[in-house]
Amino acid sequence: MQKPQQTMFRRFLAYYRPQMHLFAADTVAALAIAAIDLSFPVILRSLANGLFTQGSTAILQALPLIGLGLIALFTLRFICRYFVSAWGHIMGARMESRMREDLFDQYERMCFGYFDQHNSGDMMSRVVNDLFDICEAAHHVPEWVITCGIEIVGAIVILMTISAPLALAMLVVTVVFVIIMVRQNFSMRATFADNRCKIAEVNSQLQDSLSGMRVVKSFANEETERAKFRHSNDRYLDSKVAQYFAMGTYQGTCAVLTGSLFTVVVIFGGWLIAQGRMSAIDLGTFALYISLFSTPIETLVNSTETYQKAIAGFERVDEVLRTAPDVQDRPDARELVVTRGGIEYRDVCFSYPDERADDGVEPRPVIDHLSLSIAPGETLALVGPSGGGKSTTCSLLPRFYDVVSGSIQIDGQDVRTVTQKSLRQAIGLVQQDVYLFDGTLRENIAYGRPGATDEEMREAARRANIAEFIEGLPEGYDTVVGERGSRLSGGQKQRVAIARVFLKDPKILILDEATSALDNESEEAVQRALAELARDRTTIIIAHRLSTIKNADDIATVERGRVVERGSHEELLARNGTYARYYRMQFEG
Repeated sequence: MQKPQQTMFRRFLAYYRPQMHLFAADTVAALAIAAIDLSFPVILRSLANGLFTQGSTAILQALPLIGLGLIALFTLRFICRYFVSAWGHIMGARMESRMREDLFDQYERMCFGYFDQHNSGDMMSRVVNDLFDICEAAHHVPEWVITCGIEIVGAIVILMTISAPLALAMLVVTVVFVIIMVRQNFSMRATFADNRCKIAEVNSQLQDSLSGMRVVKSFANEETERAKFRHSNDRYLDSKVAQYFAMGTYQGTCAVLTGSLFTVVVIFGGWLIAQGRMSAIDLGTFALYISLFSTPIETLVNSTETYQKAIAGFERVDEVLRTAPDVQDRPDARELVVTRGGIEYRDVCFSYPDERADDGVEPRPVIDHLSLSIAPGETLALVGPSGGGKSTTCSLLPRFYDVVSGSIQIDGQDVRTVTQKSLRQAIGLVQQDVYLFDGTLRENIAYGRPGATDEEMREAARRANIAEFIEGLPEGYDTVVGERGSRLSGGQKQRVAIARVFLKDPKILILDEATSALDNESEEAVQRALAELARDRTTIIIAHRLSTIKNADDIATVERGRVVERGSHEELLARNGTYARYYRMQFEG
């Protein structure tokens, strides 16, 4: 049996599979870099003990060929270093992008219970910050282990003596390349700035989608949100690709600098030997002084820290990916078919997951053996004290949560036996706290049915009593509403939400305190729109303000998760129960 750490590591390695061709090429390039780095002392020693002892004529004749050979060798090193720096990072970026999409898709699968227990800041940190460390480790750690391990094993540290003319020549070459690299570094700033902008777009889209998750779920628009997120995520990936191409050029220049220093040492040092101003042993000692040794050790030490950060980050990501949503479609789930719209709650019990006891002694449930029938086309109002279970009763209908026991049926079909998508497409929800996405009025109304025509969208706005207001705006339906609809009033936001549901055209309607936060004038306009929306639909209204349910066919009082009384307005007043007490409090002082 595999340990959890081994299972997690196998899942991490699975992300390499689509990028195996890049990983293999990156490994070959890293091996080539290490081989070239280790070959130079061998070449130098061979020249010092062979050619450079055969006299000035032979040396001067061979130097051009040696120079060309070294140029070719370090050109190959530049190509390999560029590939490792650019395409190796791109490999890691693609793995990071795939992990981010998998994590976002998992968030979209989660039910309300998960979001009740996790804050959006932590979820965003898992998607953005944790994955960045994973990207760095996915590319760098294998490369560092290969190149640095070989260089450390193969390298021999030799103390050297310094030759002033040769050191001066190296200084000139170094200054030239430093100037080039500084200019490249300045040009890379724009790429990095664009990268930060793109990741900000990803964060903004993520925050927008997660904050509006209840709206997404109620309209069954997970695919729409995935498409919007992938658009911003792909823009971020393109920015990172451009960033790593720029980094590849920069790193390649660093590699050319090293190659140039070696070339100067060999050519100029060979000339000094020919002039009798330097011995072959001095040349070899000098060359070994600039060979790589201490840097690989430091790099490997740093790779340990990078690896630990990545594993810690992936543990947090993997924790989400391994979490099974509380609400899932059954393997044999079918499409919901709403013929008339009749709803029936049969002995339903429910308590929130964090309130369920582990010792077997359950606290009093939020919904306690509730039974309730709603006839097709009927408007039923739920009233009662706050915390009595009205909103929870409505949340169970579209399976935002699953019942603990009992059942809920629509036209005789248990909601747990049908697909969540078809169930939620059949239910329209208008809440007190309206969420509008940061976009145009057109986009927010069309959210009710992606792909609807402009004419259908305008008709929905007209029926919601918001068309006249929108068409009077300078930019009309292309007016940007701001984050969470901040540029609109409460009544305007409510009517946009109602237009969205009109466009969705559901068979069943839930109105959850839809007008409780509005002033009298706004409430009147919204009430007219709601009355039009509820026509010929099975409707559940949750209300504390009893004036908003005067047109309801039936009224049910819910207390402590149970229906304690039900009837018409006149019947409930005659019973002199909870409803009558509420009525006297609101209308008789």
